[in-house]
Order: sequence, then structure tokens, then C-alpha cells
Amino acid sequence: MILSDTLILAEIEKGTIVIEPYDRSNLGSNSYDVHLGKYLAVYNESTLDARKHNTISHFEIPDDGYVLQPGTLYLGVTEEYTETHGHVPFLEGKSSTGRLGINIHATAGKGDVGFCNAWTLEISCIQPVRIYKGMPIGQLIYFVTEGDVINKYNKKENAKYTGRTDKPVESMMWKNKF
Repeated sequence: MILSDTLILAEIEKGTIVIEPYDRSNLGSNSYDVHLGKYLAVYNESTLDARKHNTISHFEIPDDGYVLQPGTLYLGVTEEYTETHGHVPFLEGKSSTGRLGINIHATAGKGDVGFCNAWTLEISCIQPVRIYKGMPIGQLIYFVTEGDVINKYNKKENAKYTGRTDKPVESMMWKNKF
């Protein structure tokens, strides 16, 4: 079951969903619109290695925008910091974003119960497109969980993407044992 706007509001009131900054006008019938933060990042190497720490370089999106180029993976971040303590959050691109040929995540659209941070976006595009900080980029939807959650993300010892940040975070795959 996906939460409706009235249930999202009720969960915000209870503190089980936190969105900062929160603006009521971003609440849809069953989702909440999130916006592109002011930072992007790109990997420093053209060939990435899943077993190694691949470093990134951050840069701020200028006021007059930034032109994304096809063939480059950009890491972005939502303006909004979120916490989800009792539901499974999913981040999907807005249809208007998709119609510009922008993908906001490669595979990581689902969050975990207990995720507390801004969302790192894996941005790619079909053709060159100018983007702007603060533009609507995606929408969060919340699914109900059944049963108690024992292993909340923010309590896991091996959670790799915790700690509040306003910048995109690179892959931490290298921290896994394989």
C-alpha cells in the first residue's frame, strides 16, 4: 500500500516521516516532490573499479544552470533531508524530468526503513540538457511495511550511507567483502 497525502501528513505529524525543508505545496496526492540540491559530482577516473574507492570531485551548479552531457554519470543530491522510520521510501523521477531525457537513478530508487539523509542521485541524460539547482527532480512515495522491522538502516553497523550531508556521496561498494 502506498501512503496517500493525508497519511503522509499524519506520519509527518507523528515524526515517522521527516522532510527538511518541508513545503506543503510539494505534497501530491500520494507523493512528495524533491528538488535538486546545489552540488553535483563526477568520478575522477573514467574506469571505475568495484573493489576500490573511486573518488569524486564536487562542484556547485551555477545560477545560470549546468549542461549535462550524455555518457557521463553525475552524482547529484536532493535539497531535502529525509528520515523514514516506519515506511519504505521510493524515489522516482518526475515525468517532466523524464521527458527531458534525464534519469535520476540507475538502480537505487528504494530506500530502507531508517534511512536518514539527503538522497544521492545517479543522474544521466539522453541528450545535452541544462539543469538548475532547486528544480523539481523527483518524488518520494512511501510504502507500508508489514511486521516489525528489526534491522533499521540507521542502526546497522555496516550501513555505508549514514551521516547527514548536502553533497552527493560516491559508491561505497569497496567496503563490501567479495
